Amino acid sequence: MISTTHIIGVLLTVAVLLAVSWLSARNVKDEKAFIGGGTAGSWMVCGAFLTTLAGGQSTVGTAQLAFSYGLSAWWFTLGAALGGVVLAIFYASSLRRSGCSTLLEIVGKEYGHKVEAVGSVLFLIGIFISIVAQVLTSSAMIGSLFDLSMIWSLIIGATLIMLFVLFGGIKSAGAGGIVKLLLLYCGSVATGIIVWRMAGGVDGFASGIDNVYSSPTIASINNLDGVESIHHRYGSMLARGVMKDLGGCLSLVLGVVSTQTYAQCIWSGATTAKARRGALYCAFFIPVIGAACTLVGLYMRGHYVTAAELEALQRAGESLPSGIGVIASSAQAFPSFILQHLPAWFGGLMLGALLINILGCGSGLMLGASTILVRDVIANVQRKFGSEKSRISQLLLTRISIVVLLAIAVVVANTFNGAFINDLGFLSLGLRAVAIIFPLSFALWLPQRFSPRSVMLAMIAGTAAMLLANMTNLPGDAVYYGLATSLLIMLFFKRK
Repeated sequence: MISTTHIIGVLLTVAVLLAVSWLSARNVKDEKAFIGGGTAGSWMVCGAFLTTLAGGQSTVGTAQLAFSYGLSAWWFTLGAALGGVVLAIFYASSLRRSGCSTLLEIVGKEYGHKVEAVGSVLFLIGIFISIVAQVLTSSAMIGSLFDLSMIWSLIIGATLIMLFVLFGGIKSAGAGGIVKLLLLYCGSVATGIIVWRMAGGVDGFASGIDNVYSSPTIASINNLDGVESIHHRYGSMLARGVMKDLGGCLSLVLGVVSTQTYAQCIWSGATTAKARRGALYCAFFIPVIGAACTLVGLYMRGHYVTAAELEALQRAGESLPSGIGVIASSAQAFPSFILQHLPAWFGGLMLGALLINILGCGSGLMLGASTILVRDVIANVQRKFGSEKSRISQLLLTRISIVVLLAIAVVVANTFNGAFINDLGFLSLGLRAVAIIFPLSFALWLPQRFSPRSVMLAMIAGTAAMLLANMTNLPGDAVYYGLATSLLIMLFFKRK
C-alpha cells in the first residue's frame, strides 16, 4: 500500500529531475540545439543514451517478462547493450562524417528523396509502437501509485512525457540522464541485492516458483505440465525458443543502430571519441539494471499470482497456495515489489527514479519521432508542393508534432492494455532495423552500389514480410523474415 513517505519520495525525485531538465533547457535557443544538444561530453552522451535505452521496457517490461518467462527476460537489456557497442564501434565515425542530422537524411542523400520519404513512414511505424509501450508503462506506474483509471493514467503519463522533452530536447534528456544514472543504477543494484537475500539465492527462487505452480490450475493456464517444464521456462535464457530469444536480441542490436534517437546521442558528442565512450559507458550499465529487474520478476512469480489467475483458481474451486499474494497484472510486478517489500523511504526514491526513467525514455523516443516527422516527412511534402519555406519555424513544428503524436499514442495504448510490454519493444526495434539497416549501412560504407528502386522495394517488402510473419506466428522470430527479404531484394537488384 502506498504511503505518504512513498509519495513524498516520488514527488521529490520527479521535482529534481524536472528541475535539471528545465535548467539545461534554458540554453536551447534554436532547432539545432534542441535536436543535437551542442557539444556534449561522454557522460552527457551516456545520460542521453540511458534516458532512452533504460526505459519502461528495460525495467517494468523486463520484470513483467521475467514473471512469465524467467531468465530469458534479460535478453532485452543484453541486446540493448550490444546495440550500443555496435553503434559506438562500427557506426559512430561514419555517422558524424556524414554531415546529416537524421539517419533518413543519409539514406535520402544516397538514394533520393522518394526513398527517404518511404523510409520515414516505415520508420515512424516502428518507433511509434515503442512510444505506445512507454505510454502503457507510465500509465501502469501512475495507476498503481495513485489508483487512477486507465484513461486518466494514460493522459497523465503522456503529459509528463511531453513536458520532459518539449522544452529541452536532447540536451535536457542528457542532463536528466546523468542524475537518473545515479538514482536508477544505484537503486537497481541495491534492489537486486535485497531481492537476492529475500529469496535466499537460487534455491529460494526455485522453491517459490515451485510453490506457486503446485496449483494445477495455475500451471495449466500458463501451459506448464510438470516440474521439468517449469524449471526450463524460468531457468533457461532460451525459454521461449532459441530462434525466438536470439531473434529478440538481434532486433535490439540492429534496432538501436537504426534508431534516430540513439544516432542523435552520437551526434550530440563534442568529439567522436566522447560520443563513442558515452555509448560504451551506457552499454556497461544497462545489463546490470536488467539483471536486477529480472530477479524482481522471478521473486514476484514465486510469491504472487495475478488477478486473472486468482479468478481461474476460484472457478476451479481451489484456494491460493500458502504465502501467496495477488497483483493486478504481471506489469505490476516491479512497482508492487517496491511498494510491498522495500523500506518506504527507499521505495519512494526508487518509484520516483523508475517513473522518471519511463518518462525520460518516452521523451527521447518522442524527440526522435518528431525530428523525423518534421525533417523528413513534412520537409518532403513541402518540397513536393514547392513550398520549402514554412511560416512556422522547425522548432515550433517539432514541438507541435510531439503533442500530436502523444495524443495519438494515448488512443492506441488504450487498446493494448494487457500486452507484453517487451514484445512491443522487440517488434518496434525489429521494424526499425528492417526498414533502414541495410540501406543505411550500404549508404555509409558501399555508396553507389544499389539503385533507388531496389532500396525502396527492399524497405517496403521487408517491413511487410516482418509484419506478416508476426501476425501469422511463423517459426522463429519475425525479424529474420524481414531482414532476409530486404537483403535478398537489394542484392538481386544490385547495380552491375
